[in-house]
Amino acid sequence: MSHSPDLAITSQRVITPDGEKAAAVLIKDEKILDVLPIDDIQNDCPIEDMGNDVVMPGLVDVHVHINEPGRTDWEGFETATKAACAGGITTLVDMPLNCNPVTTNMGAFNAKITSTQKKLWVDCGFYGGLIPDNLHEIESLAKAGVLGFKAFMSHSGIDEFPKVSEQNLRDVLFILAKHNLPLLVHAELEDGDNTTDDLITYESYMATRPKSWENNAIKLLISLCAEFQTPIHIVHLSSSEILNEISSARENGLPITVETCPHYLHFTAEKIADGDTRFKCAPPIRDANNREQLWRGLKSGIIDFITSDHSPCQPELKKLSEGRFDKAWGGISSMQLTLSIIWSECKNEGLSLAQLTNWLCDAPAKFIGMDDCKGQISPGKDADIICWDPDESFLVEPAMIHCKHKLTPYNGEQLFGVVKKTFLRGNKIFDNNRFTNGPLGKPLYSSYDKKN
Repeated sequence: MSHSPDLAITSQRVITPDGEKAAAVLIKDEKILDVLPIDDIQNDCPIEDMGNDVVMPGLVDVHVHINEPGRTDWEGFETATKAACAGGITTLVDMPLNCNPVTTNMGAFNAKITSTQKKLWVDCGFYGGLIPDNLHEIESLAKAGVLGFKAFMSHSGIDEFPKVSEQNLRDVLFILAKHNLPLLVHAELEDGDNTTDDLITYESYMATRPKSWENNAIKLLISLCAEFQTPIHIVHLSSSEILNEISSARENGLPITVETCPHYLHFTAEKIADGDTRFKCAPPIRDANNREQLWRGLKSGIIDFITSDHSPCQPELKKLSEGRFDKAWGGISSMQLTLSIIWSECKNEGLSLAQLTNWLCDAPAKFIGMDDCKGQISPGKDADIICWDPDESFLVEPAMIHCKHKLTPYNGEQLFGVVKKTFLRGNKIFDNNRFTNGPLGKPLYSSYDKKN
């Protein structure tokens, strides 16, 4: 071997593109140098032996709300990225809201980049925002290296990020076609007044945001995707009723992708207690049959990958003491737990570690155009690696949560999958509940203008 590795991580269960196998992952200069049989390691190479723990790529979570600058009383880059590395996530992409200012112009984008300094425990990319009056900013943001643009077809929850019209979508798709950047859309189209006086039960909240809102929005997006042939991405799919239309669009060659989230795959509306506003999110968590159909969509490849849609807030904004879903902030805090939530469900569904890795690592890395360096244990990729015990279970308790606030609907859940070690570009940043050797994260930019 021409170059001596800096480190070898060994395990009987290394997840590679070729499958699960006993192997040594050799690391040199923050990159994966090679993946070899354990017996082929050089005698002088330092070894981190993980025994029977799973060694797999670091997770790539491409939908999080970190809220900095401007709303660091909700979350911030330091707490969010620490929670990420504790949960085995080594790459994040931050949404253009709920920070203040929202990331809809170059001034706000530069302010966000500045606010990350000396705070990133994992690598982090950024989306720009599309709102009705910022079309003239899209080109500059694309050239600055955003990984895509986010838009809302319904109220975003904050007034400074207003929803867009069909014409706004048409105008931006024409521009994005030149850059091959995706348009990410919160796909709900309001179709009238669905308010109710009874907003204590989750069923009553669900009725205010019916599946038809998602279905109609996605039908429009499919037609726009066919017209412009520009990548469109459906964020946080909740309604399973639209899966067949998405599948048909794919069969027709349309560049449309879809994500869903742990809360839609783990919880069911029938089991949410009256007034438990921890579960409020948009679109809503739906019934058990819908949940099973979303899993069908994942298994069949209609749904491409899973993101956390981590959307924290100050606990008092959840209005738990009032128990009214109309007054509570809509968003679920869960990023640190994504691996454990999805693995627990995979165990129940009889699904493999290879499928888990595709949904949480490989497919999202491809979506953001970072599959040249993220998402796989392969030679030449960044040595973003996690080591975890799939058989160890734990009870979710507030004290273990590293986000700024500890309120989450997963408190009290028994989950499988405990992260032991996290490596970012070959540097051990998390080791058995201790943060080490950080913060070492870097901002990530699109291939249009990657900055080293």
